[in-house]
Amino acid sequence: MSERIDPGCVPKRTLYTGEEIPALGIGTFGSDKYTADQISAAVYGAVKSGYRLIDGASVYQNEAQIGEVLKKLFEEKVVTRKELFITSKVWNDCHRNVAESCKKSLADLKLDTIDLYFIHWPFPNYHAPGCDGDARNPDSKPFCVEEFMDTWRQCEQLVDMGLVRYIGMSNMTIPKLEAVLPLCRIRPAALELECHPGFQQQKLFDYARERGIVPIGYCPLGSPSRPERDRTPEDVADTQISEIVEIAGAHGIHPALVCLKWAVQRGQIPIPFSVKESQYVSNLKCVTEDPLTETEMARIAGADKGCRLVKGQVFLWPGATGWEDLWDMDGTITT
Repeated sequence: MSERIDPGCVPKRTLYTGEEIPALGIGTFGSDKYTADQISAAVYGAVKSGYRLIDGASVYQNEAQIGEVLKKLFEEKVVTRKELFITSKVWNDCHRNVAESCKKSLADLKLDTIDLYFIHWPFPNYHAPGCDGDARNPDSKPFCVEEFMDTWRQCEQLVDMGLVRYIGMSNMTIPKLEAVLPLCRIRPAALELECHPGFQQQKLFDYARERGIVPIGYCPLGSPSRPERDRTPEDVADTQISEIVEIAGAHGIHPALVCLKWAVQRGQIPIPFSVKESQYVSNLKCVTEDPLTETEMARIAGADKGCRLVKGQVFLWPGATGWEDLWDMDGTITT
């Protein structure tokens, strides 16, 4: 039996309704390196060891296997459905058929309700899983407020139908949020964004929190298992940043755990992924003990490299100049 961390000792984040959810979850994006069975086995072990937040998505192609694991966990009375907070996401090719996509995820997960359902990317630009980094879909197009809001209204209907409890956005920018938030009938409960010491996105992070939107940080360890298509020579490895290494030495822990302590103490929800029991147990345990000092937190804040790792170039449209066009670098929506 793996070590168990008391879920009550894990810090919490508060959604706009006042509901509290865990401040650290288990990710399920196995990149191109792990099978659906390996990932679902990790979810099983993670829940048994104390995890109560599971971050998933239809495009990860493992929800059916995770559904079997959830069924087993409920049958074994390891956990009740109410004790878990489960997310999923609509993929880019289903922006016009959100309910159909959500119902497929519900059926795969063997659930009646998804707790938080995201629009995975803010445009319907589709690519096949595992494609090359130079792959381009000729039907891709830039962000469109009207099309995004059509997708968002379908998500709002999922809440009305009782299929999901909260809805969220992902991979957004401040200009995009400025354009769409005033148009929302149901506000986003959370914003998923790339977030790690080498890419802190402080302005976007602050923008979300000031509006009661909980930031959920993906790639919290710098995503060492991310697909090859997302790697470039100038990328910075978070666990090799000198400040992170020195703080890890002072605490006698792995640099990855410093990244997670920083993320939780800063106020986001990191969602690290690992199939190794020793790693996912230590990932959860580390946020329940031995916090970083204010000085250490300030050192990490000053270590931001502005290094985006998931650049999203496979979503570029004909005529786009580069991946920067996806992220509205000049403060306006790139069209």
